[in-house]
Amino acid sequence: MSKRLGILGGGQLGRMLALSAHPLGLSVVVVDPSAHCPARAVAEHIQCAFDDEDGLRGLTDCDFVTFEFENVPETAASQLACQGPVYPPVEALRASQDRWVEKNMFQSLGISTTRCSRVDKLSDAHAAFQALGPMILKTRRFGYDGKGQAVVRHAHEVEEKFALLEGAAAIAEQIVSFERELSLVVCRSQQGEIAFYPLVENIHRQGVLRTTLAPAPNISAELRHAAEKAATALVKHLNYVGVLALELFCVGDQLLANEFAPRVHNSGHWTIEGAFTSQFENHVRAVSGLPLGSTEVRSAAIMTNLIGQVPEAEKILAVAGTHLHDYGKAPRSGRKVGHVTILGDTLAEAQARTEQLESLL
Repeated sequence: MSKRLGILGGGQLGRMLALSAHPLGLSVVVVDPSAHCPARAVAEHIQCAFDDEDGLRGLTDCDFVTFEFENVPETAASQLACQGPVYPPVEALRASQDRWVEKNMFQSLGISTTRCSRVDKLSDAHAAFQALGPMILKTRRFGYDGKGQAVVRHAHEVEEKFALLEGAAAIAEQIVSFERELSLVVCRSQQGEIAFYPLVENIHRQGVLRTTLAPAPNISAELRHAAEKAATALVKHLNYVGVLALELFCVGDQLLANEFAPRVHNSGHWTIEGAFTSQFENHVRAVSGLPLGSTEVRSAAIMTNLIGQVPEAEKILAVAGTHLHDYGKAPRSGRKVGHVTILGDTLAEAQARTEQLESLL
């Protein structure tokens, strides 16, 4: 009898996890409140709220349980952990759900971050601006793709921008002049084996990841070592199992940790075609107790998110080296509905093909 993998969340990440689990002989069931979640096409779907105790009982016969996004209620993961293995551990979920807890954990591990202050009330916001200067106010919990954030560049803006957070507990982070945004995807097995994908460069627009360059160009051995050292400290501290993404600002020859995601990550999508083992397969391998696969790069790659709607497949696939991933989502402004990965023998070749694709679209 095949073993069974349960996934909290049935979005595109759950869909790609399920697609990677099937060849390994695992059957998959996802829990998601949406009747039209992307993973429903490739996995058994239990439609219920994430905090529905009766619905969660549908995962009790699973051999392993994981989650595809960090806003899963901690209580749901804890309930399931009382019944069987849940990876990544609940402690990682808890730390990732509160930006203030997350920043303090980074600093306790010797991982450099931007300067920050805790903000619980308006006077805290004013004090933070006096200490930090231009800053970003972020809600401590929830918020993604630029949501739950407000940029404060002048003292007279503090009250107005704080009001945008609608009373939510917040954190103020000093704005830093970084050269680029990088991320490192790391995987740790149940046996403690650690494997790194190369550092990649991420380009955002309006707070949303648009493009990932893999591997990131012009990365020194010192930067790579610093990123891997930070990620190693993090996964060991959390006794982590599965894939984790560490997001970083590159400031000169220094890396500053922005945040971590305890799950497979958008900036690792390129690994499906660009690495010997994708981040999704390695996550499934890790949580199910299998040895990790090679993270070696097969090809240079550029991943571009498709926002709002998926263009005609014929136009995309007419360009050499392109791979289309349509998530099966209804079109909507600002929504990630798919991605395209473009391969090349070199990053320059992948870039030329990307420009050719953009001209067609």
